Amino acid sequence: MSNIANNLHALRQQISTAQQLAERSENAVQLLAVSKNQPLESLEEAYAAGQTLFGENYLQEALFKISKLSHLNISWHFIGPIQSNKTKTIAQHFSWVHSVDRLKIAQRLNNARSGMSPLNICIQVNISEEPSKSGVLLDQLEPLAAEILQLSNLSLRGLMAIPLATSDPTVQQQQFHRLAQALKHLQHTFPEAKLDTLSMGMSNDMEVAIKEGATIVRIGTALFGARK
Repeated sequence: MSNIANNLHALRQQISTAQQLAERSENAVQLLAVSKNQPLESLEEAYAAGQTLFGENYLQEALFKISKLSHLNISWHFIGPIQSNKTKTIAQHFSWVHSVDRLKIAQRLNNARSGMSPLNICIQVNISEEPSKSGVLLDQLEPLAAEILQLSNLSLRGLMAIPLATSDPTVQQQQFHRLAQALKHLQHTFPEAKLDTLSMGMSNDMEVAIKEGATIVRIGTALFGARK
């Protein structure tokens, strides 16, 4: 097996163990391969080893990969910051968008998705309240969700966060717990919505995220190695 295939096998084992320790059901957590700045060959290796979910941050790079790998059954997730003038292209080429943080962006994605299946989206939450970080603050989350749920070409699936970078597991746990509680609040407030997704946890904190309820972990370095 290639290094990427070995890494993917090890990650699946880590996820499985973390699920068991958290007393969660088998296959409760999906691995999203964060493939930004990775060459096509690395994505092809991961796909050959069974990986089908890939997350991209940069639109032009992603469009190149989507075109070159169109023969593969890949689910493409956009996970980077969204500029208004890129919403049409994003809406037409991705099945998921994790980084919606304002109504204007949601409306533009909705308008551009007309005639297609609903676009799965997550609201990005600035769970650590860092001024430099994208995402809606928790006190703004419910009204934004209410507005997005009125958009017929979008399917609001849950929440995403990029927490404060820290190696302290207690701080990691607190941030992930807050996001999980925010999703539970939305589920209670909007019981008709399919709010089933927590996109949280990366290479250095995915076990803590899984313990707190992550359903998608976004893994780059631990799968592909350090970015070139």
